[in-house]
Formats: sequence, structure tokens, C-alpha cells
Amino acid sequence: MAIENEIKRALETGKVKLGSDTTIKLLANKACKAVIFSKDAPELIKLDILNLSKLSGIPAYELPMTSKELGITCGKPFTVASLAIIDPGFSKILEELEKMKSEEK
Repeated sequence: MAIENEIKRALETGKVKLGSDTTIKLLANKACKAVIFSKDAPELIKLDILNLSKLSGIPAYELPMTSKELGITCGKPFTVASLAIIDPGFSKILEELEKMKSEEK
């Protein structure tokens, strides 16, 4: 899956913050470029992210992977329900997310 490679590249070359509390704070402060959350993220977290995304104009994307899979993709020994992309670095994560979103429609 191309998105997994771009997440890894963003983590290596850019600035990405993991965790729902941090993600929600960054989104509320308009301090990130995009937000990603897993398909099994808690409903309240999904609602907070989606509402703040609409208010801030920062895109939020639901990935077709679980929190466990997202944690593995991020190279972490724990689950990751959401993450915020502050700087994509040399990754094409933002383009890849837009492509995924347009393919859903």
C-alpha cells in the first residue's frame, strides 16, 4: 500500500506527531497540514477530529487500517489511533491522501 510508505517517509523526513490528544490539539490550533486516523479509532475521537477538521479547514482522512496496523506502520510497539502531519518532509503523503480520497468518490 503506497500510503504506508509515505507515512514512513513522513516520519523519517518530516514532522509527525502521534496520539489522539496531541492530534486534536494541533488541529484545534491549526498547527498541522493534515490528520490521519484509523478505521477503529474511538467514535468520540473520530467526531472531534472530523468536527475540528471542518472548522479549521485542515483535511482529515480515515485510513482503511486498524490502530494496531497504523502503529506497526509508524514503527511503534503500541496502537496509534491518529496522527497529525505538521511537515510532510520529502514524502508525498498529502498527495497520496488526496488521491485516496478522490478514489473513494
